[in-house]
Amino acid sequence: MSFTSRRMRSVAAAALTVGLALGIGACSAKDDSTGSDNSTAGGPVTISLSYFGTPGFTQAVKDFEAANPNIKVDVKNEGQTKDFVPKLAQQLSAGSGASDVVMLEEGMLLQYLKDNKPFANLLDLGASSLESEYLPFKWKNAFTADGKKLVGLGTDVGPLAMCYRTDLFQKAGLPTDRDAVSKLWPTWADYVKQGETFKSKNTGATWLDSATSVMQPYIMQNSDTWFYDKSDKYIGDSNPVVRKAYDLGIDMASKGLTAKLARWSTDWDAAFKNAAFATVPCPPWYTGVIKERAGDAGKNKWDIASIPGGGGNWGGSYLAIPEQSKNKKAAFELIKFLTGKQGGIDSFKEAGPLPSSVNALSDPQISGATNDYFNNAPVGKIYVDAAKTLKPIYLGPKHQALWENAFEPAMQAAEQGKLSAQAGWDKAIKDSKALAEG
Repeated sequence: MSFTSRRMRSVAAAALTVGLALGIGACSAKDDSTGSDNSTAGGPVTISLSYFGTPGFTQAVKDFEAANPNIKVDVKNEGQTKDFVPKLAQQLSAGSGASDVVMLEEGMLLQYLKDNKPFANLLDLGASSLESEYLPFKWKNAFTADGKKLVGLGTDVGPLAMCYRTDLFQKAGLPTDRDAVSKLWPTWADYVKQGETFKSKNTGATWLDSATSVMQPYIMQNSDTWFYDKSDKYIGDSNPVVRKAYDLGIDMASKGLTAKLARWSTDWDAAFKNAAFATVPCPPWYTGVIKERAGDAGKNKWDIASIPGGGGNWGGSYLAIPEQSKNKKAAFELIKFLTGKQGGIDSFKEAGPLPSSVNALSDPQISGATNDYFNNAPVGKIYVDAAKTLKPIYLGPKHQALWENAFEPAMQAAEQGKLSAQAGWDKAIKDSKALAEG
């Protein structure tokens, strides 16, 4: 999987008064838009929510149910995006089996903006009044090209930072203070040089987990497109920033600065627990990824500094309602809550994703937040300040598939020495182009 991820707004007031405002549940869970009934007479309606990764929905769902006693939520953890994407596609194609609310990573969303028939138009459910609640680009990015259909509401955004292990830095004789660390690498070239210094100290760890980890940050900082131009023409082979990012990662691998791990694999999971690498590009949601994998052994060993090159966005997801849902009104209330102020605060506290809700971002619980796992890093200030400068990048309809199924595997093969650098590039381009044009 990739996220990706690694905008803001809030919907708290509306979300906390749903049941009374729209009369959901009190009259038996019937959805006027479908005419179907998914409850026993007088009983609560049950809706399902499918997500991937670590979005931090546990407390948010509890708070939603407490505020909406006539709506119960069946929560389904679908693993990683690579597991969920084909499953959801099959369910949508079959016209049944999908949850009432589904999470879409930004790359997935773009595909469904093109083929949007399987999803409900959130404007029909009352979303038009919510525009001011979200960061402008996060709101705009979920519309179809004609501007008539809103497919999702944004959960989070992914402004970039760099997470690093203070114990390994200390072992290598590097500074550990986050401000001093940030000054080590104003550019990616500086980051590579520091990696070479780190390697020379024989700490037993590598500098970075994988060559592929620098691809998205570098591209997001230096281009407003990736595999596609804004007319959806494939440009992966001609976008110079893509090649520069590829070369950056493979160059680091050739210098022995990467652990040559396949991200999201079991070996990669274990590497966090074993302190096998010292740095990793780190959007807000990634803090939850690290904590989950490194566990207690990593507490207060990780900290957060600025990212080389400055700026950039990695990831950020949306919540959407499949057209096949028989409880769209209740599902919409859940979406509003989870992407609104209280839902955003809950998710941030639980797993680290930075909300798309403007009101959540301005709340001291986020803007003034520290993360005790990351040596009490001021994550609110680090990420909220970065979020204010985010600029959208156009990814295109098959971006996620091109990256996960074509480009990333070829790059990993080159990193691991199974292909030469040029052969890896050639395969990455050939496979991604074929998939884009297929």
